Amino acid sequence: MGEKRGSFTGKIGFVLAAAGSAVGLGNIWRFPYLAAKYGGGIFLLVYLILAVTFGFALMIAEIAIGRKTGLSAIGAFKKLDKRFTFVGYLEALVPVIILPYYSVIGGWVTKYLAVFTTGQGKAAAEDSFFDDFVSGIGEPIFWYCLFIGVTAIVVLFGVQKGVEKVSKIMMPVLVVLTLGISIYSITLPGAWDGVLYYITPNFKNFSATTVLAAMGQLFYSMSLSMGIMITYGSYMKKDVSIEKSVKQIEIFDTGVAFFAGLMIVPAVFVFSGGKDMDQKGAGLMFETLPKIFDTIPGGSVLGAAFFLLVLFAALTSSISLTETVVSFLQDKFKLGRKLSCLIVFLFCMLLGLPSSLGHGVWSHISILGLNFLDFFDFISNSVIMPIVAFLTCIFIGYIIKPKSVVDEVEIGGAFKRKTLFTVMIKYIAPVCIILILVSSVLDALGIMKI
Repeated sequence: MGEKRGSFTGKIGFVLAAAGSAVGLGNIWRFPYLAAKYGGGIFLLVYLILAVTFGFALMIAEIAIGRKTGLSAIGAFKKLDKRFTFVGYLEALVPVIILPYYSVIGGWVTKYLAVFTTGQGKAAAEDSFFDDFVSGIGEPIFWYCLFIGVTAIVVLFGVQKGVEKVSKIMMPVLVVLTLGISIYSITLPGAWDGVLYYITPNFKNFSATTVLAAMGQLFYSMSLSMGIMITYGSYMKKDVSIEKSVKQIEIFDTGVAFFAGLMIVPAVFVFSGGKDMDQKGAGLMFETLPKIFDTIPGGSVLGAAFFLLVLFAALTSSISLTETVVSFLQDKFKLGRKLSCLIVFLFCMLLGLPSSLGHGVWSHISILGLNFLDFFDFISNSVIMPIVAFLTCIFIGYIIKPKSVVDEVEIGGAFKRKTLFTVMIKYIAPVCIILILVSSVLDALGIMKI
């Protein structure tokens, strides 16, 4: 039997929870790499412009759909137009695919936090440490199960007592850690060259690829087309301003991404003169950074603080992914929260196995030339999400019309940028999304590298 639908207590709870969803591993391990690769300041400028236009319009649309219908993605699209129910199912599929492999990476982060807090940071700096760890069986499985277990417990407590309460604790701590580590990083001897490289626009590196890279990063970073913002919007009270809330979420998300770059880029320059910035993802976070922490003063403490920061970022995102899947189960099958959480936990444990073992005993198995984790990442982020976003733009722009979203936004006050929203959602965003889809696929296939 279904339970009464939860809600956030107010604006602060909603903003911190939504910002927590947006601030994840992508901000910390992908944004600095892209910013360094595409000329530092010019990439930051392009990213900021896109955040207040492209990202703003898509986030407004999803939150408004959720609040207007009071349902998660499947029910929301069905309620607005039954012909587009399939879009809701596609959107629901994204967190189902992402959550298991994201939890595997979250387990890696948890392991590294344990390593640094127990004074074993020097061991983590050894060349073979990461490969030896992820190629194992029992230990990687234990850490990702622990990670998803903590996530499920938070979600089990509900929207206010679980998701909102934890977000109110984690997000301020995450911001403080980000600022503190950034300040320490830029004060290291020789770090200023990295700071200048990171914040100074290099127009020689500006190209269409720069825009595509910034657009792709923004698209993934803001938790768009995952059903998350629709679900969180469904918990949002009518007297809360959607437009102001989106502005604040963007400030949180972009601010953490910027300071993540300020943490990592100068430190890498101190360590290698910037040569190791060609690594992204696991290579940068789990191999290069531990080596850096091992060579700088106070590196052990800094490493522990850094992985605590990363863990909080990973948890706030995994909580939003889990809450979204739980909400789907509750809305679609009228299940209780406890049973829904148990189903999601067991599902993640099982589906996470290929991503975990794909670096070890199952490393000989590949799909389209990718290991399991990379394949799940590719199919969700590079294929399904852009398709969902494109269909959402068409749905709002030409089926239910932008006015339906504008009317919902204006319940909480004047919609100052409604003209920008309408133009973006009808004409510009669909084209941008098609470009993201094509470039992401070409990048994954090795035809055009981003």
